[in-house]
Amino acid sequence: MRRKWKVTLYTALATLVLVIGFVAWKVYATYDEMDNISKPKDESRFGQFEEKPEYKPPEWEGSERVNVLLMGGDERGLRKGEVARSDSMLVVSFDPASKKIHLFSVLRDTYVDIPGHKSNRVNTAITFGGPELAMKTIGNMTGLDIQYYVYVDFQGFIKLVDALGGIDFYVEKDMKYSDAADGHVYDIDLKKGQQHLDGEHALQYVRFRHDKMSDFTRTERQRDFLKAVANKLQTGWNLIKLPDILGEVTPFMESNMSAMDMLKLASLGYKSHQAGSVQLPPMELLEDRDVGGSSVLGIRNEDALKGYVQETLGKDDTLPEASSSPSASSANTSSGGTK
Repeated sequence: MRRKWKVTLYTALATLVLVIGFVAWKVYATYDEMDNISKPKDESRFGQFEEKPEYKPPEWEGSERVNVLLMGGDERGLRKGEVARSDSMLVVSFDPASKKIHLFSVLRDTYVDIPGHKSNRVNTAITFGGPELAMKTIGNMTGLDIQYYVYVDFQGFIKLVDALGGIDFYVEKDMKYSDAADGHVYDIDLKKGQQHLDGEHALQYVRFRHDKMSDFTRTERQRDFLKAVANKLQTGWNLIKLPDILGEVTPFMESNMSAMDMLKLASLGYKSHQAGSVQLPPMELLEDRDVGGSSVLGIRNEDALKGYVQETLGKDDTLPEASSSPSASSANTSSGGTK
């Protein structure tokens, strides 16, 4: 009996050592892959841009709100040294105190002041000064300190969704669009209904904007799909597969986050919940403008927009008493708040 007890104990200890070793290896592998996302200047697609002190993002100390700018770019047909406009822009705001996450999707045709350059569409900022200028521009627009960015091209998005094993998602309507200009590589053909979207079909879903509301409904779809991706990333199996997932996506991504920053943010994100998502600017603060014969989206009141952002950050749409999206009128009277 005693010998049997010893065998059981040794087996249990051996199993524990193997588990600890496996977890340690996964953590190391994850850290190593995360470290590859931050590219040295000579390997970066943004290496040609001069680093300017006035564009440098603020440092995150760990206890205050942290904001991350997610950008997606279409790099098809670019010549060497060219940078794609940021086709998609989302600000993810984490509050370590309340454990709330808010998503803000930025309309790419919003006409804003770009520091050091003339006013232009917000999605052109990255082409003038790289990600840091894009962060500064959107930070000025929203009133938020944006500490980090993550950039991914179309192929990186496809690889991410495929590495997750696809996403189960409800497509709200038939979506069809054909463009011979790119050899029909990125044609869109989706049917309404619950579907299992692989990477290519997921890209079709988040890119589609060929309806009456154009980019307005597209940004809403992008926020909803990002939530689904985040939820699947938090499942146990995908957490175990994280090094492999990152390995698939890393060649198509860039970020100013260190591996340690990413681990801190990942820990914060896992402990937090998604409290809301909105479009920026909201419809009530938008106006159509004509600039040099081109149609752009103007901001009616820049201070009201910053107030709208702060009011949104104070809400939690998951609570029963959560009201509808913040109004522009209350945003007009809102000032200050947590950055």
